Amino acid sequence: IVRGCSCRGTMGLAHMACLARQAQVSTAIWEETDVGEGFMKWEKCFDCGQGFHGPLMLALGWACWKTYAGRPESDQYRCSGMGVLGNAFYTNQRSAEALAVFEVNLALRRRFFSQHEITILITQTNIAGCLKQLGRLDEAHVLERKIYARRVATLGASNERTLLSGSNLLISLDKLRRYDEVTSFARDLLPVARQSLGADHTITLNISQSLAAALQSNPQRTCKDLLEAEAVLDDLIQRRRRVFGPAHPTTLHIEQNLRVVRASSLLNSAS
Repeated sequence: IVRGCSCRGTMGLAHMACLARQAQVSTAIWEETDVGEGFMKWEKCFDCGQGFHGPLMLALGWACWKTYAGRPESDQYRCSGMGVLGNAFYTNQRSAEALAVFEVNLALRRRFFSQHEITILITQTNIAGCLKQLGRLDEAHVLERKIYARRVATLGASNERTLLSGSNLLISLDKLRRYDEVTSFARDLLPVARQSLGADHTITLNISQSLAAALQSNPQRTCKDLLEAEAVLDDLIQRRRRVFGPAHPTTLHIEQNLRVVRASSLLNSAS
């Protein structure tokens, strides 16, 4: 019995083998009829609508790859199965393994599916994420700027994938400690994300989180910046609890950040 999504109570418990079998059946139905959730069933719970995470995601990643690994290299489901395995490694902080998988995956996509620029950009985004986790920040930043510019040019600034690229770029800038750029760019992105995706969308929440982190971490921060960061985090916690649940790792992380910001605000007020 495993738990790895945002379903509450016993709804969130399942046998891993049953989830893998459901994903296999869903993909087979999609192959034959173009009906149903299809391949996404490997990575997403369609009861709560959220992606799997933790050890469950890793187990499903291996199950997915083993299901399609025997197919020809040119088979789209084999290529996608490799991507699911890479995502599983990445979300479990196994970045070196994820990077190796994604680099092979990118080579296959360029060789057999070069007409699908969207999936190539997705794989490049995953590679940039791995580079960040491995501390190769300058490489990640250069790649993510190219991805964001390409998506603005082809999809428009308000497209979901463009906003996702913008959110990823914010993280790169934050890791490079370019806090003023993060603050400025996040304030540009947030109203677009809220209007296009909604205030509770994961990408919108991530942009808000980047804004709060930059306001908190900037060595030149003011009392006003800390108050703004506190307000952003307080709103984020309420939304994260509602959308993802109180036990989700990101919800717990934001709660810790809010405690730190409040403590910093108190110190500033006392000084």
